[in-house]
Amino acid sequence: MDWLDNKSQKKFRDKVVKFLNSSVPNYYKHPSPERIAEGHTGGWQYDFKVGSEEARQAASMWVNALAKNQWVAPHWPKEYGGGGLSPMEQFILRSEFAWHGVPPVAGPGVNMLGPTIVLHGTEAQKKELLPPILSGEVTWAQGYSEPGAGSDLASLQTRASKDGDDYVLNGQKIWTSSAHKADWIFVLVRTDKDAPKHRGISFVYMDINQDGIDIRPIISGGWEHATNETFYQDVRIPIKQRIGEENRGWYVAMTLLDHERSNITGMIEKKKFIKSLIDFLRIRSNKFIQYTHFQSIKNAIADRYIECEVGYNFSLRIISMQNAGLIPNQEASTTKLFNSELTQRLNNTGIKAFGLYANIWDPNSKWAPMHSKFTQKHVHDISSTIAGGTSEIQRNIIATRGLGLPRG
Repeated sequence: MDWLDNKSQKKFRDKVVKFLNSSVPNYYKHPSPERIAEGHTGGWQYDFKVGSEEARQAASMWVNALAKNQWVAPHWPKEYGGGGLSPMEQFILRSEFAWHGVPPVAGPGVNMLGPTIVLHGTEAQKKELLPPILSGEVTWAQGYSEPGAGSDLASLQTRASKDGDDYVLNGQKIWTSSAHKADWIFVLVRTDKDAPKHRGISFVYMDINQDGIDIRPIISGGWEHATNETFYQDVRIPIKQRIGEENRGWYVAMTLLDHERSNITGMIEKKKFIKSLIDFLRIRSNKFIQYTHFQSIKNAIADRYIECEVGYNFSLRIISMQNAGLIPNQEASTTKLFNSELTQRLNNTGIKAFGLYANIWDPNSKWAPMHSKFTQKHVHDISSTIAGGTSEIQRNIIATRGLGLPRG
């Protein structure tokens, strides 16, 4: 594992930094305190579609600047409008975007669906679906999890029955992030109820605003509307809106999930997060710091700082493997497990540092330290050890694939 850039990597990093120093709209470069308090918007794609006039203008400027370098989708092949970057170049790009605090390479359309269409889609689907993803004209949501199919996703029950040249969908999805902001959605459905559960699934997509689809918000404990339930009642879509073979959707979906796995953006955000806490607590005139003289609080902050460095090195390990042509397996599970549990420990430490002030939930209150972001994130990130593969599942993978321990 290399900690330093070689000559070509340094040259590319310098190019990215120069671009960021000259091309980031002020809306993203200098966010207002109100926008900081509001937290993330879900990416530039949603700013472009449903943001304020100022947000839409900034997103348009940002996507145009990215497009000049083919960095809207840096991991896509060049022939489909992507950057064709190597794994290490992608890592450097994402790292610098995170350090500079600009909108990341994000969104299920760019990150997940696009590469899947490239590998499994027909030529007609590539021509129809890829350009609007790159331009930001069409935003996407992902319909995978169900109330009875979370960690065991292959047990999903949403059905798609054939009727002539159409599928007719009935069922329910849950934890459908940004469905209320999306134009289209890609969904895993069961097309053969009698086949073994991994072999009777198909991968389809549809307009999320068509008749028969009901989107119901799920509001977090911090009053954030980021995810939803979606219900499908006699939703009719053409069979040609299937990607890949019928009943082979599970394998298409596994391709979709195999995108950038180092989570470098998340680890850099954590390093910035713990540093912002330390900087805030060093302001001696600060009225919120009376609890920080406790040695236990100081020790906890030091532990989180060290853990952020450990997590960063886990990310470096993953990208080093990918750059060497290896496929991370239990290593990716180790990184995901450590990262999601660190998220919760970091939030908890921030809450303890502010004592009773952490009871202030309103980020705009004058009594809210750091806009209540530790309190808000503590609630929002309860699901971090569940989403993307539960900690229990990750430990099983590490035990069986990494350590060679027996099942059962």
